[in-house]
Amino acid sequence: MSSPASSLGNKKSSPLEQNKSLGYEDVETPVVLSREGHVFDDPDLGKYFIPIQEYEGRHRFDPKATWTEAEERSLVRKVDKRILLWCCVMFFALQLDRGNISAALSDNLLKDLRLNTNDFNNGQLIFYLSFMCAELPSQLVSKRIGPDVWLPIQLVAWSLVAMSQCRLEGRAGFFITRSLLGILEGGFVPDMILFLSYFYTGKELPVRLSVFWVSYTLTNISGALLGYGILHMRGLHGWEGWRYLFLIEGAMTALIGVFSFFWLPPSPTQTKGVLRGKNGWFTEREEIIMVNRILRDDPSKGDMHNRQALHLSDFWASLKDYDNWGIYLLGLTLFTPTGPPNAYLTLTLRKLGFDTFNTNLLTIPSSVLFIINILLLSQLSRKTNERSMVACLGTIWELPLLFTLSILPDRSSPWVRFTLLTLLIGHPSPHPIVIGWNSQNSNTVRTRTVSAALYNIFVQAGAIIATHIYNEDDKPFYHKGNKVLTGIAAWNVVLYCLIKLYYIRRNKWKAAQWNAMSTEEKARYLETTTDKGNKRLGRL
Repeated sequence: MSSPASSLGNKKSSPLEQNKSLGYEDVETPVVLSREGHVFDDPDLGKYFIPIQEYEGRHRFDPKATWTEAEERSLVRKVDKRILLWCCVMFFALQLDRGNISAALSDNLLKDLRLNTNDFNNGQLIFYLSFMCAELPSQLVSKRIGPDVWLPIQLVAWSLVAMSQCRLEGRAGFFITRSLLGILEGGFVPDMILFLSYFYTGKELPVRLSVFWVSYTLTNISGALLGYGILHMRGLHGWEGWRYLFLIEGAMTALIGVFSFFWLPPSPTQTKGVLRGKNGWFTEREEIIMVNRILRDDPSKGDMHNRQALHLSDFWASLKDYDNWGIYLLGLTLFTPTGPPNAYLTLTLRKLGFDTFNTNLLTIPSSVLFIINILLLSQLSRKTNERSMVACLGTIWELPLLFTLSILPDRSSPWVRFTLLTLLIGHPSPHPIVIGWNSQNSNTVRTRTVSAALYNIFVQAGAIIATHIYNEDDKPFYHKGNKVLTGIAAWNVVLYCLIKLYYIRRNKWKAAQWNAMSTEEKARYLETTTDKGNKRLGRL
């Protein structure tokens, strides 16, 4: 489908004139990044997408601004170093406190607290229910006070609960801390995605999210190494090793949270601060490039400012947005096939005869494989500009491994089972692709904020389902559970194909409606329509 800009004409000044209008008469522009077809090329179209006066980057908005490819590459690298890198550190903290329960299990946490497998499952159920219930409220708070403020608050708050786990004594305390951690960690990932969307375009976001999940997996590796050392403290002052694990790793998160208060900027044009310097991170020229490249990629990002609250009507509008229902449904089952094998990996390795310390080290190979695969899959999606079919490759990877585990005899070599589990857990995760897909399809800040939370709610609901697939009567290797997981993986393949078919038909319909209009009809439509986001014609 032709873009709206090209459909309504193209009235651009020359690159030299555009640079002069910005005060850059002497700037050499050997390779001008013109961004052909963006909505601001034509004033008749662009006037309907001008950012609101309250938008924090409005003073840097210039529809005639140009820049070189080299300038943009350099700027994106700068954003990666200042923003993405620290977001990865914060995500490291999230997974450190979410994932150390696995290392604690290898150190006889259940036995020390007089719990069994079903108690652990119930604790995880409580965690995911609490996490899920906190998603939307967290997003609403984040949009009101800004993710740059809310994310550090979350980090510090849950770190206190994480540290308190060092004093656990029984089932009640275990359940209470699981619930509090879920409430305080809920919404952290969508809040982070909202924050990153202020700095990156729709095509850049999935690749950055893949780096995000690399940090998640690096946490598993470093967490295993930390666990290996910390768990050796068992017996010191009469404490079990897992108590020191919760205390030390929780304290690390608290430090990261405090630093984040002073490091995260509210937006690309608001980077002055105690740690960021009195002049901020970016020059005026860089701010112009950053604001305009973001708005040309997605003009809806100028519809709200970064401290503007959402209302229940926004939530209701997002909930009714049927164009994203398929992705929500996919989130419900997408990660279920690898959830139980991952959660029970340390317990399974102990049953295979490995001791506490070797068990923690043997979780590292699957994490390394996961990093390689997630980066390769995300790059493949970027290069092919394909979401559904590339993401589906991760599920196809899972199917034969799950089926083999479901029929593998109990007396099989421990190393065969370990290899299968390593390949399964190290699968090419489509998570960054699907999150970016959901964000790009939302098309407005309002719906994007809520849709990110809704998607994650469905993901957590899937995690709740996953907590009760491996049961006590299916021990030690959960053959029945793995058969269920095989069926769920097969369903995911079918669902990917159905979603792909729906979007093809939906985009064809929108393109036909738009192209059937005359130039005058298109202008009148844009002036009078109440359609928003992905319902608006002229944007796919």
